[in-house]
Amino acid sequence: MVRYLNNQKAEIDIHNMQKEQARRAIEQFLTRANGSVKEVTVIHGCNSGTVLRDMVRKGLRHSRIQAKVVGLNDGITILVLR
Repeated sequence: MVRYLNNQKAEIDIHNMQKEQARRAIEQFLTRANGSVKEVTVIHGCNSGTVLRDMVRKGLRHSRIQAKVVGLNDGITILVLR
């Protein structure tokens, strides 16, 4: 589920998705998102294991990703976009 918080920020919730399904959802969103979106909060959760978290933090690659910021909440990762 994708939710736009304002013109520059969005969030995508990948809870309960399989690893590859979540990867595709994020990559599709990043490809289609308006260029004004500069920050995406990925909600991957932390209580059901580390597969999604590790995929986002270590394995996810996309040309729009400039940086990944680990939040104080271990269940989210912030993607800073170009």
